[in-house]
Amino acid sequence: MTEPIGSIQAVLQQHRRVAIDSNLLIYLMESDPRRADAVATLVDAVAEGEVVGILASVGLAEALVGPARLDDGAGFEQAAATIRDLGFDVVPLDAASAEDAAWIRGRSGLSMPDAVHLACARGADATVFVTNDRRILSRPGLDVVHLDDLLNGEPVP
Repeated sequence: MTEPIGSIQAVLQQHRRVAIDSNLLIYLMESDPRRADAVATLVDAVAEGEVVGILASVGLAEALVGPARLDDGAGFEQAAATIRDLGFDVVPLDAASAEDAAWIRGRSGLSMPDAVHLACARGADATVFVTNDRRILSRPGLDVVHLDDLLNGEPVP
């Protein structure tokens, strides 16, 4: 049986360096009933070495805001450890990516964290960025796919 063209499996077949937005981690941590399985498929592919997973350090910070709001230090540390153990390369904002992020923000009007996600993804040679933020669109050298589109069978760029 072949996978639908718009499935997460299609992304994994077409791209070897996959960057993700923090919203995917949040879906996984919160066991989102519609999205967690698709994210788990991507995470499993990273863990098994099928693809390289890329996460901007700002994404790590964004994903941990929810646990921090609960004021539960042990729960926060557990969430942080879980994310670190997923096997994604956590990419810091270096000078070149900072310049790229400024350019992206200046040209697109995206928030600075979203611009940093894209700049870090490009700086780490990711070819696709998976998000659910409709404001984030493909850029030169980086395809953007929206998770809900994958769940609905939309084509993968």
